[in-house]
Parts: sequence; structure tokens; C-alpha cells
Amino acid sequence: MSRPTSLTPPPDVKAPDPHPSAPPPGTELGEHYDGCFGCGEEQENGLRLRTRVGEGVSVDTEFVVGPGHQGAPGLAHGGLLTCAFDEALGMLGFLLHTPAVTARLETDFRRPVPVGSTLYIHAWCAGVDGRKIYAKAVGRLDALDGPVAVEASALFLSVGFEHFVEHGRPEEVRRAMENPDVLKAARAFEVNP
Repeated sequence: MSRPTSLTPPPDVKAPDPHPSAPPPGTELGEHYDGCFGCGEEQENGLRLRTRVGEGVSVDTEFVVGPGHQGAPGLAHGGLLTCAFDEALGMLGFLLHTPAVTARLETDFRRPVPVGSTLYIHAWCAGVDGRKIYAKAVGRLDALDGPVAVEASALFLSVGFEHFVEHGRPEEVRRAMENPDVLKAARAFEVNP
């Protein structure tokens, strides 16, 4: 039997239900900020991930690997794959209606991810214990039931929206707060922007 790590929820912690006003399954979450490298449209070689709400507290994210995402010739860069998982896992906070930041993320690479392929990432919340949000994800190549290419476990910490205001660059925070989608998300988190 393996020892629990900081990525393993305590034995008595159960997977949560989505917040009562979380969007229903099938809803596309869209970008949380247009300048985000993971989901924003403004980054030239950004990942431009698209995420839909799944059942319970889960999301399904698609990452189309382009030439600007390669590390070794013709293969996705491992750091960018980790970034894609961080983005997908981070979207779970929208379903819990809590802003959260990555505390720890462990990625296991099972097989290469070629340029031109699509990585289908399914991420889910394994449990919440106070401010700690435990999450897991699996990424499959070119089909929802394709071979597993990457797996991840993560620990996120719930933070107040003021965390981003206090630590972010003021001009970027101002620009984000001018975005109606960001304001909508802030209101969903019951925060007064």
C-alpha cells in the first residue's frame, strides 16, 4: 500500500458536488482571460484550449497540438503538455465557484504526443478538504477512448479573488476586469470586483 502524498485527499474526504449555480454539463466554459496562455486567444502560440463541463465536478478539454507547441521535432513539448493539464485542472474551480491556484502538479507521460494530434483531457475533482482541492486528469490521444498519453494529479488552494489583484500586474488586472466574461466569473464567485 502506498503512502498518501500531498496529492492524495485524506481517506474521509469525498468528491464534492458542483456549486448549485455551476453551469450544466455540456456548457463550454470559454476563456477565463483573453491573455491566458492556456485558454486565451491573444497568445500567438498559446494552447487555445476549449473546455466543456462534464458530469459532477469534471471538465473535458481539447488541446490541438500545433507546430508552435513542439519540443522534440514533431512532438509536443512536455512542459506545454503540463501547462495544458494545469489549465484543465484549474477550470474545476469554476464548477466549485472558488478561485484557486496550483500548489502542486505532478504529470506522468505515458506516450509521445505528436504535432497534429488532439489530446482529450478529462479532469475531475477527487475531493475538497478546507482550502485544499484535490484533482486528477487523464489525457487520451486523438479520441475520447484513445490511448492514454498523459496523466496528472494536482493540489489547488482556494484563494480570494483579491489574491490576483494583489499579486498580478496592475495593468493586466485592470484589462481583465474590463472583460465582461471575467466580471461574470467574479460575480459567480460572489466577489465584488
